[in-house]
Amino acid sequence: MEYGDFECPFCGRMHGVLQELMERDPNVRLVFRHFPLRNMHPRAVAAALVAESAADEGRFWEMHDILYANQRFLTDEDLGHYAAELGVEPWQDVPRHSRRLARDERSGRDGGVRGTPTLFFNGIRYQGALDAASISRAVEEARKSP
Repeated sequence: MEYGDFECPFCGRMHGVLQELMERDPNVRLVFRHFPLRNMHPRAVAAALVAESAADEGRFWEMHDILYANQRFLTDEDLGHYAAELGVEPWQDVPRHSRRLARDERSGRDGGVRGTPTLFFNGIRYQGALDAASISRAVEEARKSP
């Protein structure tokens, strides 16, 4: 599980690491939880809301990838353009999506998340290096755990 922020450059780098890992090992699954760092990344909340709108249409992962590929371009106009590319209404049901973000943030804080990216493997918070080799080793260790 990753707690992430679409505007966070460290999450952007982690996105590539996790994609590579999932391509190499189809048994690895990623669960994404929103943890926008509101004070540092002012566009992260809007990006997360658009991602949730895409989720309503079964397009979350596509939007997830688009947002990480375009982290420097997250204005409302940019987000509307990405949504149009996927045929998604970008601002549908903002109150419900805001509640989803709040639940993700609360669960992250309860689990010790203080920044992004924060990873959990099989429910255990990962505190190692964020490079591909270290993440791969952590995944293998998590598989060995009961």
